[in-house]
Amino acid sequence: MSNTKQADGEIHEDQLLNFLVNALDEEVALTLAENSEIGAEDIYEVLVGACADGTSVSTLCEKSEDAPHENSVLYHLRTKFDLETLEQVGNALLQKNLLDVLLQQVEVVSDLHLRPYYGDEDGTDGLYHSQAKRGTTAFHAYATLYARVKNKRYTLAVRRLEDGDTASSVLAEFLGILDDLDLEVKAVFLDREFYDSKCLTLLQAHNHAYVMPIVRWGQTIKQELSEGWSRVIQHDMTAKLDGHSWTVEFPVYIDCTYQNGRYDEQGVARHGYAADAPFIDSPRDARYHYPKRFGIEASYRLSEQSIATTSTQNPVVRLLYVVVSLLLQNVWRYLHWEYVATPRRGGVASGSGRSRSSST
Repeated sequence: MSNTKQADGEIHEDQLLNFLVNALDEEVALTLAENSEIGAEDIYEVLVGACADGTSVSTLCEKSEDAPHENSVLYHLRTKFDLETLEQVGNALLQKNLLDVLLQQVEVVSDLHLRPYYGDEDGTDGLYHSQAKRGTTAFHAYATLYARVKNKRYTLAVRRLEDGDTASSVLAEFLGILDDLDLEVKAVFLDREFYDSKCLTLLQAHNHAYVMPIVRWGQTIKQELSEGWSRVIQHDMTAKLDGHSWTVEFPVYIDCTYQNGRYDEQGVARHGYAADAPFIDSPRDARYHYPKRFGIEASYRLSEQSIATTSTQNPVVRLLYVVVSLLLQNVWRYLHWEYVATPRRGGVASGSGRSRSSST
């Protein structure tokens, strides 16, 4: 990739793919036999190309005259990676170069992605079981951590979910990643899967502002959401862990809106948000700010369009495809920031130091 600004103000697909192939080749060493007919770069070119085209490795190899044989590529993808190393290296690649981009306060979003699985579960490793969705309770599942700044989303981490993983265990891991990155976090936006006493305790312990919708658990909150107008209440939940219990208290913003053209008690829709953030002073504020989380779903849809198709149930290969699909988005945004949008940075060279904004 040239170190000069693009003359036509665009990042082209071949530059994006070459940048990512080089990054993978530098960061992920593959041990190949001395007499191997293909090299690591050949494997990564097929992997990245298949994800970018939204096709399978087999299809890409068949259609490309100079591509290695599909069996060789698939063999190495299945045997040269392990889950723990892939998650570590994948997250390192996702975070690479981003600290230069994320100079301001960032809004952080975490979410769970469940990809339905309809096949035979016997002998299929790494499935995650949850409430029925799209006709199944078995999923290939992943948790993602995103940073959002100036309406752009950057993936900071991804991890595979297995039975036994909980929302609080995922959140604890992701909050630890945020601490290590030393980002200035404006607030953490979470889906309702994270609404529980342990997650709220973690957010308070890490001193992060947060916003999430509440779940109608318990008679008290059901009653609060069945009557009255917009207001703020104090609520609490009890947590239990290893024989210990504690109570976590937090504000709930109840926002009332009218629906179906009815402006009476029967036409009121009430939505509750657990929120503790300096920019939220009213229920309307909570309703206004929470939809920022939905930008993560747009990123998820984009990743679905830029991921290699496969029928394999190998959890390592499937995670590898997810990581590369998210890397494609990160790299495109980074290259656009570095080589196309440089004038807005006043000509400051990449890596020249970080500055922080104290505004909210």
